[in-house]
Amino acid sequence: MIAIIDYHMGNLRSVQKGFERVGHAAAITGDPAVLSQASKIVLPGVGAFADAMAELQRRELVPWIKSAIDAGKPFLGICLGLQLLFERSTEDGQHEGLGILPGEVRPFKPAAEHKVPHMGWNQVRNIRRPPIFAGIEDNAYFYFVHSYYVVPQDQQVVAGETDYPTPFCSMIWRDNLYATQFHPEKSQQAGLQILRNFAELT
Repeated sequence: MIAIIDYHMGNLRSVQKGFERVGHAAAITGDPAVLSQASKIVLPGVGAFADAMAELQRRELVPWIKSAIDAGKPFLGICLGLQLLFERSTEDGQHEGLGILPGEVRPFKPAAEHKVPHMGWNQVRNIRRPPIFAGIEDNAYFYFVHSYYVVPQDQQVVAGETDYPTPFCSMIWRDNLYATQFHPEKSQQAGLQILRNFAELT
């Protein structure tokens, strides 16, 4: 079973529908007992970093997320779900994240011709090719909506980069841990291929 973590941040149903479109059922739940039965975990999210961390803590999901990743379960973070994996964010002050990956979340400060948030279609350049990118060409287009980006301390976890206008990390991969700044569920065929590949990891 694929479990989508429900912590009331973002359109969880759109992620669930994405998995359904590629022939895989996914349950939306915030119950640790149900989550523990899942073979794969998805952490989506849209919204403020501090609010998301507060919700995860309130629902007592932080220790569970860390233990699931440590146990080797395939784990996919999407958008805010990528940012939360890092140690801290500078969004509206300094806020601690899950601390699973060293590094921080910073705001875009581009020139005037590049609007914030970064919204729309952009290319992802492979730095390392994770299993969830099987069957997807390099520099494929994906859909982004975000004002902040991750800066990993360990460059070995960077799997993809995107230019806006300078390069930023748009995908990470470490062992069983995958996360994207873009939204696979909104990225048409390339995005659905990522969801299919994740669902079929062994």
